Amino acid sequence: PASPTDLLIGFSSGGFLRGMIVAALTLIAAMLLVDLPIHHPVVLVPALLLTGFIFAQLGVHVGLRAEQFDDVALYQQFVLQPLIFLGGIFYSASLLPEPFQTLTHFNPIYYMINLVRYGFLGYTDASIWQSMFALALAAAVLFAVNLTLFRRGYRLRV
Repeated sequence: PASPTDLLIGFSSGGFLRGMIVAALTLIAAMLLVDLPIHHPVVLVPALLLTGFIFAQLGVHVGLRAEQFDDVALYQQFVLQPLIFLGGIFYSASLLPEPFQTLTHFNPIYYMINLVRYGFLGYTDASIWQSMFALALAAAVLFAVNLTLFRRGYRLRV
């Protein structure tokens, strides 16, 4: 039998691999259609790996918590989508008035966007090291929460 850690790593690896395949195919398609600059691959690669791991952990967490398919849509609609739109995809966070500018710094997607933007375009709103640290911390916290749920057997069928 697999341990809770093995199960979590297996589920996380599946989600991570699926995300990386989609990201690679999207990157290839984009490079065929437009001249896509990659200014800082040393930052871009770890940022994409951390982002993929975080979303894999979120997927495992939502999968554990959801009782039906509508619960998954609830997380996408009311948690993920606002975080994405408030993460600075369509605007610079420095343009926001207070307290929204400060609140944006508690959004992990803000750091994902900044690192990927810096990797491709060479522009960022936040410190690269602060962003890497925030993503690593978010990944570690999500992994620890999921591991705790797996060890407790939370909604796992035996």
